[in-house]
Amino acid sequence: MATVTRRSFLAGAAASVAAVRLHAQSSAPAHASLTLPAQATGPQMPEDFVGLSYEVQQLRDPTFFSASNTGLIEQFRAISAKGVLRLGGNTSEYEWWKPTPETPEPEHPRTRVVTGEPQPLYYPVTAEAVRNLDAFVRATGWKCIYGIGLGTNAPERAAGEAAFAAKVLGPRLLFFQLGNEVDLFAPHLRDPKTWNPQTYLEQWLTFAHAITAAVPGAKFGMPDIAGRLDWLTEIAELWPTIQNPPNVARLTHHYYFGGPATNPAVNIPNLLGPEAMARVQGMADIATAAAKKMGVRVRMTEGNTCYRGGKPGVSDVFAAALWAADYSLLLAGNGYTGVNLHGGSGPSVANSVGGSLPGDALLRDQGATPKQIATHPHPFYTPIASFGTQYRMEPVAYGLKFAGLMTGGTFVAGDLTGPLQMAGVDATAYAAKMPGGETRVIVLNKDADRDIDIDLDVGAAGRHASVEIASLRAPALDSRSAAIIPSASERARRGRYSVTVDHASGVCLTFRQA
Repeated sequence: MATVTRRSFLAGAAASVAAVRLHAQSSAPAHASLTLPAQATGPQMPEDFVGLSYEVQQLRDPTFFSASNTGLIEQFRAISAKGVLRLGGNTSEYEWWKPTPETPEPEHPRTRVVTGEPQPLYYPVTAEAVRNLDAFVRATGWKCIYGIGLGTNAPERAAGEAAFAAKVLGPRLLFFQLGNEVDLFAPHLRDPKTWNPQTYLEQWLTFAHAITAAVPGAKFGMPDIAGRLDWLTEIAELWPTIQNPPNVARLTHHYYFGGPATNPAVNIPNLLGPEAMARVQGMADIATAAAKKMGVRVRMTEGNTCYRGGKPGVSDVFAAALWAADYSLLLAGNGYTGVNLHGGSGPSVANSVGGSLPGDALLRDQGATPKQIATHPHPFYTPIASFGTQYRMEPVAYGLKFAGLMTGGTFVAGDLTGPLQMAGVDATAYAAKMPGGETRVIVLNKDADRDIDIDLDVGAAGRHASVEIASLRAPALDSRSAAIIPSASERARRGRYSVTVDHASGVCLTFRQA
C-alpha cells in the first residue's frame, strides 16, 4: 500500500491521473490492491451526520413542515432514519417573529438591493409554523438546527422566537443559528467600511446573550460563513478574549462547488475531478484547525454542487450523487459532525437569490420550452424535488444516503484513495468499523470511462466473513436518475476479496463475521 497520506496525495492527484490517461492504450480495467489497517483510529461518523438545509422562508407556509405533509416525511425517512434539518438560508435575514395573530409587523432597517441576494420582502414566522415544524421532525425522527435572522432583526425579538422554539422543539432542537452567510453582509446588510469578523462577533454576542437569558443552556452554531475561511481563523483567535461566552456547539460554514449556472467551469468533469476534492480538503484543514482552537467540532450547514439554485445537467444528474457521497465521506473522515445539502421549493430558493434561478435562464437560452424546463427539479440542486403534490428523491440525495451507510462507524487510518488514483482512475475509497462489529468499505469510481478491479485485503475482519454488496449506479453520469441496489451476499476467502467497480458507480462492501 502507498505510504503517501490522503491529504498530500490529493494535492497532486489531478496531474498523476491525467498523465496516466495520456499514456493509456486501451480502456481495459485498471487494477489496484488495498490493504485495510487493523485498527480504526479515525473519527466516528455520527448517526445524525446526514442532513438537509432549507430556507427559513419555507415556514411561511405552515403546512410544508407539518405532520400532514406525509409525502415529504416519507422522503426524509428514506434518506436517513436519523438526520438533521437545518433552517437558514438568505431568506432568514428577512423573517420576523409573530407569536400571536395580533402581533404587528415591526419596523425594518433600510437595506440595499444586490444581485444574487434576496429582495427586502419581509414575512412572518408564526407560532403555528413552529408547532407544525415540531410535529414534522417528530414524524421523521430527525433533529433541527433552527435559524434566526441577524441582519435585520433585534435581540429582543430573536430571544422571544428562540424561547418559543426551544420550548416547542425540546430535545429535537440541536442548536440555534444566528445569521446566514455573515461574511457576505457588507454589500446589502451592513456598512462595508466597518464590517469584519470582530464587528460581526460583537453583534452576534449581543443576540446570543439575549437568547441565553431567555433560554438558559441555549446552544449555538456559528459563524455560518459562505466562503471566507479567514473569518473562521480570526473568530477562533478572538474567541479566548470573550468573557462568559455563549455555548457554541459547532463551528459552521457553507460550501458550494462553484457557480452560478452560467459559469462554463461548472461541469461534470470539474465537479468529479480530484482537484475538486483537494479544495474541499484544504477547506476542511482550515475549518477543523479553527474549531480545535475553540474546543468544538465542525458542521457543514449549507452547500451543494452549484450555488444560486444549481445547474441543469450537473446538479440534477447522477454525477451529483457521486459528488455528494465523496464530499460527505471526505468531511466525515476529517471529523465533521454532519453535512446539510441545501434545497427546498423552487420559489423559496429563487427568492433567496434575488427572485429567479439562473438555471432557468440557461435552459431558455439553450432553446428549452417551458414544458421541458418544468421536467427539471426546482431548484436544480434540491435533494428532494416536488412535482405537483408528489415528492421525489433526486440523484444528489442518493449520494448523501449512500454516504450515510457509514454513519455510526469509526474510520480506519491510512490512505485508501491513493492506490486507486495512482492506477489511473478517478476513484476514492473509505473504510470504517461499524458498531455491530462489521467492517464497511465504500469505493466511488467517478471515472467516466474506466472500470477498476480491486483486490482487497481486510485482514481478520474478512476471515470467515460474508460480504454484502450495495451499488450506487445509474445508466450514465448525466442520467437524471440514481439507485442504490443490493445484491446477493458472497464470501471472503482468508480475509481477501476481489471486486470490480464499474466506471461511474459506487460500491459498498460490508464484511460481516459468520
